[in-house]
Amino acid sequence: MLDSYKHKGMRKQLVDELRAKGIKSEAVLDAINAVPRHFFLDKVFTEQAYSNMAFQIGAGQTISHPYTVAFQTELLEIKKGDKVLEIGTGSGFQTAILCQLGAKVFSIERQKELFMKCKPMLDQLKFTPKLKFGDGYLGWPVFAPFDKIIITCGAPYVPDALVEQLALGGRMIIPIGEGKNQEMHLLVKETSGIKSSKLGVFSFVPMLKSTVK
Repeated sequence: MLDSYKHKGMRKQLVDELRAKGIKSEAVLDAINAVPRHFFLDKVFTEQAYSNMAFQIGAGQTISHPYTVAFQTELLEIKKGDKVLEIGTGSGFQTAILCQLGAKVFSIERQKELFMKCKPMLDQLKFTPKLKFGDGYLGWPVFAPFDKIIITCGAPYVPDALVEQLALGGRMIIPIGEGKNQEMHLLVKETSGIKSSKLGVFSFVPMLKSTVK
């Protein structure tokens, strides 16, 4: 796919908009400026790809607003080499942002259609996350513990398995709620337990409940 000067100009405008909305991490803004979001959308949305909008990507799922991606990513405080577990690969855009920041990404997707679709795009961009088709509620214990965990869908509760797989001192960002809107929570795992902060209302597609017995 083509990443033209026009696309790059639109990305720069998006970055300026995100900065104006309160995103302060220059590393996150640089990553969003570097990753061509229009690659992850149907061609009919190319002109709108750098608007602060969510779009349908198939299987009843969406690619999140760029602000939401930036907001969640900034809260993770990614350092190069961090092991990051992502629940909900979706289009692969958030995955690409994490890779661009230098994280070692492990991403789980429950929708087969999206799982099959995102890998070729990430390969084309020369990102090499580990991808898994499976149940996000279970995490990925074989690669635990994770320095950071990001959930990109609305969870009805915090899955115990994900808390267990978070490293001591690690950070988890998760939108909690079963309705149309969810409240963003930042969890930090400390020796004394989990410290939780509420960080505003967002809207995500639901995290599919486990059917594994």
